[in-house]
Amino acid sequence: MSSAITTIDIHGALPKVASGKVRDLYSIDNATLLFVASDRISAYDVIMSNGIPGKGALLTLMSIYWFTYLPTKVPGLKTHYITNDLPSSLQDQTSLKDRSMQVRRLRILPIESIVRGYITGSGWSEYVKSGTVNGIKLPKGLVEGQKLAQPLWTPSTKAEMGGKDENVSPEKARELIGDKKIAAKVEELSLQIYKAAAQRAEDVGIVLADTKFEFGVDEDGDVVLVDEVLTPDSSRFWPKDTWEANLGRAQPSFDKQFLRDWLTSNGLKGKEGVEVPKDVVDKTAAKYQEAYEKLTGKSG
Repeated sequence: MSSAITTIDIHGALPKVASGKVRDLYSIDNATLLFVASDRISAYDVIMSNGIPGKGALLTLMSIYWFTYLPTKVPGLKTHYITNDLPSSLQDQTSLKDRSMQVRRLRILPIESIVRGYITGSGWSEYVKSGTVNGIKLPKGLVEGQKLAQPLWTPSTKAEMGGKDENVSPEKARELIGDKKIAAKVEELSLQIYKAAAQRAEDVGIVLADTKFEFGVDEDGDVVLVDEVLTPDSSRFWPKDTWEANLGRAQPSFDKQFLRDWLTSNGLKGKEGVEVPKDVVDKTAAKYQEAYEKLTGKSG
Protein backbone atom coordinates (compact mmCIF):
# COMPACT_ATOMS: atom_id res chain seq x y z
CA MET A 1 0.00 0.00 0.00
CA SER A 2 1.23 3.53 -0.79
CA SER A 3 2.25 5.95 1.95
CA ALA A 4 -0.36 8.07 3.72
CA ILE A 5 -1.17 11.51 2.32
CA THR A 6 -1.52 13.74 5.38
CA THR A 7 -0.92 17.09 3.65
CA ILE A 8 -3.01 18.15 0.67
CA ASP A 9 -1.23 20.39 -1.84
CA ILE A 10 -3.17 21.55 -4.89
CA HIS A 11 -0.37 23.97 -5.87
CA GLY A 12 -2.52 27.07 -5.58
CA ALA A 13 -5.01 25.92 -8.22
CA LEU A 14 -7.95 26.90 -5.96
CA PRO A 15 -8.22 29.10 -2.86
CA LYS A 16 -8.43 27.18 0.42
CA VAL A 17 -11.52 27.88 2.51
CA ALA A 18 -10.85 25.72 5.55
CA SER A 19 -8.87 22.76 6.89
CA GLY A 20 -10.44 20.22 9.23
CA LYS A 21 -9.21 17.15 11.07
CA VAL A 22 -9.38 15.11 7.86
CA ARG A 23 -10.66 17.28 5.00
CA ASP A 24 -9.40 20.40 3.27
CA LEU A 25 -12.00 22.61 1.58
CA TYR A 26 -11.37 24.72 -1.51
CA SER A 27 -13.51 27.23 -3.36
CA ILE A 28 -14.38 26.38 -6.96
CA ASP A 29 -16.89 29.24 -7.31
CA ASN A 30 -19.50 31.05 -5.24
CA ALA A 31 -21.81 28.03 -5.28
CA THR A 32 -19.38 25.11 -5.20
CA LEU A 33 -16.69 23.73 -2.92
CA LEU A 34 -14.13 20.98 -3.43
CA PHE A 35 -13.80 18.58 -0.48
CA VAL A 36 -10.48 16.70 -0.41
CA ALA A 37 -10.08 13.96 2.19
CA SER A 38 -6.56 13.36 3.45
CA ASP A 39 -5.34 10.19 5.16
CA ARG A 40 -5.13 11.99 8.51
CA ILE A 41 -6.80 10.25 11.42
CA SER A 42 -7.96 11.73 14.70
CA ALA A 43 -9.14 10.23 17.96
CA TYR A 44 -10.45 11.99 21.04
CA ASP A 45 -10.35 15.23 18.98
CA VAL A 46 -6.57 14.97 18.42
CA ILE A 47 -4.95 14.36 15.02
CA MET A 48 -2.27 11.66 14.99
CA SER A 49 1.12 12.58 13.56
CA ASN A 50 0.91 9.87 10.90
CA GLY A 51 -2.06 8.74 8.80
CA ILE A 52 -3.77 5.64 7.44
CA PRO A 53 -2.78 4.98 3.78
CA GLY A 54 -5.77 5.08 1.45
CA LYS A 55 -8.17 6.22 4.17
CA GLY A 56 -9.17 9.49 2.49
CA ALA A 57 -10.20 7.75 -0.72
CA LEU A 58 -12.14 5.10 1.20
CA LEU A 59 -14.03 7.71 3.24
CA THR A 60 -14.88 9.69 0.11
CA LEU A 61 -16.14 6.66 -1.80
CA MET A 62 -18.20 5.52 1.20
CA SER A 63 -19.76 8.96 1.60
CA ILE A 64 -20.61 9.07 -2.10
CA TYR A 65 -22.29 5.66 -1.75
CA TRP A 66 -24.49 6.97 1.08
CA PHE A 67 -25.22 10.29 -0.64
CA THR A 68 -26.58 8.24 -3.54
CA TYR A 69 -28.32 5.53 -1.47
CA LEU A 70 -30.03 7.55 1.27
CA PRO A 71 -32.30 9.73 -0.91
CA THR A 72 -33.85 6.50 -2.21
CA LYS A 73 -34.84 5.59 1.37
CA VAL A 74 -35.59 8.98 2.93
CA PRO A 75 -38.18 10.84 0.82
CA GLY A 76 -37.24 14.42 0.02
CA LEU A 77 -33.71 14.17 1.44
CA LYS A 78 -31.34 16.71 -0.09
CA THR A 79 -27.55 16.31 0.00
CA HIS A 80 -24.70 18.65 -0.88
CA TYR A 81 -22.99 16.11 -3.17
CA ILE A 82 -22.62 17.07 -6.85
CA THR A 83 -19.90 14.90 -8.44
CA ASN A 84 -16.57 13.27 -7.74
CA ASP A 85 -15.10 14.68 -10.97
CA LEU A 86 -12.16 17.00 -10.42
CA PRO A 87 -12.52 20.59 -11.64
CA SER A 88 -10.67 21.37 -14.86
CA SER A 89 -7.83 23.13 -13.03
CA LEU A 90 -6.97 19.90 -11.18
CA GLN A 91 -7.44 17.27 -13.89
CA ASP A 92 -3.70 16.49 -13.93
CA GLN A 93 -3.52 15.77 -10.17
CA THR A 94 -4.45 12.10 -10.23
CA SER A 95 -3.65 11.58 -6.53
CA LEU A 96 -6.70 13.72 -5.70
CA LYS A 97 -9.18 11.82 -7.86
CA ASP A 98 -10.69 9.23 -5.52
CA ARG A 99 -10.41 11.42 -2.43
CA SER A 100 -12.27 14.47 -3.80
CA MET A 101 -15.86 15.52 -4.38
CA GLN A 102 -17.54 18.70 -5.53
CA VAL A 103 -20.34 19.84 -3.21
CA ARG A 104 -22.84 22.66 -2.88
CA ARG A 105 -21.73 25.66 -0.84
CA LEU A 106 -24.25 26.13 1.99
CA ARG A 107 -24.79 27.81 5.34
CA ILE A 108 -23.66 25.13 7.79
CA LEU A 109 -25.55 24.62 11.05
CA PRO A 110 -23.48 24.93 14.26
CA ILE A 111 -24.05 21.45 15.74
CA GLU A 112 -23.00 17.85 15.26
CA SER A 113 -26.22 15.87 14.84
CA ILE A 114 -25.55 12.57 16.60
CA VAL A 115 -27.95 9.63 16.71
CA ARG A 116 -27.44 6.75 19.13
CA GLY A 117 -29.18 3.43 18.66
CA TYR A 118 -27.05 1.69 21.29
CA ILE A 119 -25.53 2.96 24.52
CA THR A 120 -21.76 3.26 24.34
CA GLY A 121 -18.93 5.81 24.32
CA SER A 122 -19.60 9.16 25.96
CA GLY A 123 -23.29 8.27 26.21
CA TRP A 124 -22.45 5.27 28.36
CA SER A 125 -20.08 7.33 30.52
CA GLU A 126 -22.83 9.87 31.24
CA TYR A 127 -25.39 7.14 31.90
CA VAL A 128 -23.12 5.49 34.48
CA LYS A 129 -22.79 8.80 36.33
CA SER A 130 -26.32 10.15 36.12
CA GLY A 131 -28.69 7.73 34.39
CA THR A 132 -28.98 10.11 31.44
CA VAL A 133 -27.60 10.62 27.93
CA ASN A 134 -27.39 14.27 26.83
CA GLY A 135 -29.68 15.01 29.76
CA ILE A 136 -32.29 12.51 28.53
CA LYS A 137 -33.39 10.21 31.36
CA LEU A 138 -33.05 6.51 30.49
CA PRO A 139 -34.33 3.37 32.27
CA LYS A 140 -32.23 1.90 35.06
CA GLY A 141 -30.21 -1.27 34.54
CA LEU A 142 -28.91 -0.76 31.00
CA VAL A 143 -25.58 -2.41 30.17
CA GLU A 144 -22.84 -1.13 27.90
CA GLY A 145 -23.61 -1.82 24.25
CA GLN A 146 -27.32 -2.43 24.83
CA LYS A 147 -29.79 -1.49 22.11
CA LEU A 148 -31.99 1.44 23.11
CA ALA A 149 -35.77 1.16 22.92
CA GLN A 150 -35.70 3.95 20.31
CA PRO A 151 -32.77 5.75 18.64
CA LEU A 152 -31.97 9.02 20.42
CA TRP A 153 -31.04 12.39 18.93
CA THR A 154 -28.07 13.41 21.09
CA PRO A 155 -26.39 16.44 19.49
CA SER A 156 -23.09 18.07 20.37
CA THR A 157 -21.41 21.40 19.83
CA LYS A 158 -19.12 21.79 16.84
CA ALA A 159 -15.72 22.80 18.18
CA GLU A 160 -13.21 24.91 16.32
CA MET A 161 -10.05 23.18 15.08
CA GLY A 162 -8.14 21.93 18.13
CA GLY A 163 -11.16 22.17 20.42
CA LYS A 164 -13.40 19.43 21.77
CA ASP A 165 -17.04 18.85 20.92
CA GLU A 166 -19.36 18.82 23.93
CA ASN A 167 -22.59 16.85 24.23
CA VAL A 168 -25.62 19.08 24.73
CA SER A 169 -29.30 18.49 25.39
CA PRO A 170 -31.70 18.56 22.43
CA GLU A 171 -33.13 21.77 23.90
CA LYS A 172 -29.69 23.42 23.87
CA ALA A 173 -29.07 22.26 20.29
CA ARG A 174 -32.34 23.89 19.21
CA GLU A 175 -31.14 27.13 20.80
CA LEU A 176 -27.81 26.90 18.97
CA ILE A 177 -29.56 26.33 15.64
CA GLY A 178 -31.76 29.31 16.39
CA ASP A 179 -34.78 28.32 14.28
CA LYS A 180 -37.35 25.88 15.69
CA LYS A 181 -38.52 24.69 12.28
CA ILE A 182 -35.00 24.00 11.04
CA ALA A 183 -34.04 22.30 14.33
CA ALA A 184 -37.10 20.05 14.14
CA LYS A 185 -36.19 19.09 10.57
CA VAL A 186 -32.59 18.31 11.56
CA GLU A 187 -33.82 15.98 14.32
CA GLU A 188 -36.39 14.34 12.04
CA LEU A 189 -33.95 13.77 9.19
CA SER A 190 -31.21 12.53 11.52
CA LEU A 191 -33.46 9.83 12.94
CA GLN A 192 -34.81 8.86 9.50
CA ILE A 193 -31.31 8.61 8.02
CA TYR A 194 -30.06 6.61 10.99
CA LYS A 195 -32.92 4.11 10.71
CA ALA A 196 -32.39 3.66 6.95
CA ALA A 197 -28.64 3.20 7.38
CA ALA A 198 -29.03 0.89 10.39
CA GLN A 199 -31.29 -1.36 8.32
CA ARG A 200 -28.79 -1.44 5.46
CA ALA A 201 -26.00 -2.23 7.92
CA GLU A 202 -27.99 -4.98 9.61
CA ASP A 203 -28.70 -6.56 6.22
CA VAL A 204 -24.94 -7.04 5.72
CA GLY A 205 -24.16 -8.17 9.27
CA ILE A 206 -23.22 -4.85 10.89
CA VAL A 207 -24.66 -3.02 13.89
CA LEU A 208 -24.71 0.76 13.48
CA ALA A 209 -24.31 1.74 17.12
CA ASP A 210 -24.22 5.50 16.60
CA THR A 211 -23.28 8.07 14.00
CA LYS A 212 -22.73 11.78 13.45
CA PHE A 213 -24.33 13.91 10.75
CA GLU A 214 -23.86 17.52 9.73
CA PHE A 215 -26.41 19.69 7.99
CA GLY A 216 -26.60 22.94 6.09
CA VAL A 217 -29.39 25.14 4.80
CA ASP A 218 -29.76 25.98 1.10
CA GLU A 219 -31.11 29.04 -0.66
CA ASP A 220 -34.65 27.66 -0.45
CA GLY A 221 -34.41 27.29 3.33
CA ASP A 222 -34.28 23.48 3.10
CA VAL A 223 -32.13 21.38 5.41
CA VAL A 224 -29.38 19.56 3.47
CA LEU A 225 -27.15 16.63 4.52
CA VAL A 226 -23.49 17.64 4.20
CA ASP A 227 -19.88 16.68 5.02
CA GLU A 228 -19.08 12.96 5.32
CA VAL A 229 -21.79 10.39 5.92
CA LEU A 230 -21.77 7.06 7.75
CA THR A 231 -18.05 6.37 7.50
CA PRO A 232 -15.88 4.61 10.10
CA ASP A 233 -14.63 8.10 11.09
CA SER A 234 -18.11 9.34 11.99
CA SER A 235 -19.81 6.10 13.11
CA ARG A 236 -19.46 3.08 15.33
CA PHE A 237 -19.87 -0.15 13.36
CA TRP A 238 -19.94 -3.48 15.22
CA PRO A 239 -20.12 -7.07 13.92
CA LYS A 240 -23.72 -8.18 14.33
CA ASP A 241 -22.84 -11.81 15.02
CA THR A 242 -20.82 -11.02 18.16
CA TRP A 243 -22.76 -8.01 19.49
CA GLU A 244 -24.97 -9.86 21.96
CA ALA A 245 -22.12 -11.98 23.35
CA ASN A 246 -20.16 -8.80 24.12
CA LEU A 247 -22.85 -6.88 25.96
CA GLY A 248 -21.45 -5.21 29.05
CA ARG A 249 -17.98 -4.64 27.60
CA ALA A 250 -16.22 -3.01 24.68
CA GLN A 251 -17.40 -4.32 21.31
CA PRO A 252 -15.17 -5.38 18.41
CA SER A 253 -15.61 -2.79 15.68
CA PHE A 254 -15.10 -1.82 12.05
CA ASP A 255 -14.06 1.72 12.90
CA LYS A 256 -11.35 3.65 14.74
CA GLN A 257 -12.28 2.15 18.10
CA PHE A 258 -9.20 -0.04 17.67
CA LEU A 259 -7.08 3.12 17.59
CA ARG A 260 -8.97 4.63 20.56
CA ASP A 261 -8.37 1.46 22.59
CA TRP A 262 -4.64 1.48 21.75
CA LEU A 263 -4.33 5.12 22.81
CA THR A 264 -6.19 4.52 26.07
CA SER A 265 -4.25 1.38 26.99
CA ASN A 266 -0.96 3.20 26.40
CA GLY A 267 -1.89 6.34 28.35
CA LEU A 268 -1.98 8.44 25.19
CA LYS A 269 -5.64 9.49 25.14
CA GLY A 270 -5.84 13.18 24.23
CA LYS A 271 -2.06 13.53 23.78
CA GLU A 272 -0.66 15.59 20.89
CA GLY A 273 2.02 14.39 18.46
CA VAL A 274 1.31 10.65 18.79
CA GLU A 275 2.77 8.42 16.10
CA VAL A 276 0.67 5.32 15.58
CA PRO A 277 2.74 2.10 15.17
CA LYS A 278 2.55 0.17 11.92
CA ASP A 279 0.55 -2.76 13.32
CA VAL A 280 -2.17 -0.40 14.62
CA VAL A 281 -2.16 1.49 11.30
CA ASP A 282 -2.52 -1.78 9.36
CA LYS A 283 -5.30 -3.14 11.59
CA THR A 284 -7.21 0.15 11.47
CA ALA A 285 -6.89 0.25 7.67
CA ALA A 286 -8.17 -3.32 7.43
CA LYS A 287 -11.21 -2.51 9.60
CA TYR A 288 -12.07 0.51 7.43
CA GLN A 289 -11.69 -1.57 4.28
CA GLU A 290 -13.92 -4.33 5.63
CA ALA A 291 -16.64 -1.84 6.60
CA TYR A 292 -16.51 -0.25 3.16
CA GLU A 293 -16.77 -3.55 1.32
CA LYS A 294 -19.59 -4.90 3.49
CA LEU A 295 -21.73 -1.76 3.40
CA THR A 296 -21.29 -0.79 -0.24
CA GLY A 297 -20.92 -4.26 -1.75
CA LYS A 298 -17.82 -3.04 -3.58
CA SER A 299 -14.14 -3.84 -3.25
CA GLY A 300 -11.77 -1.00 -2.49
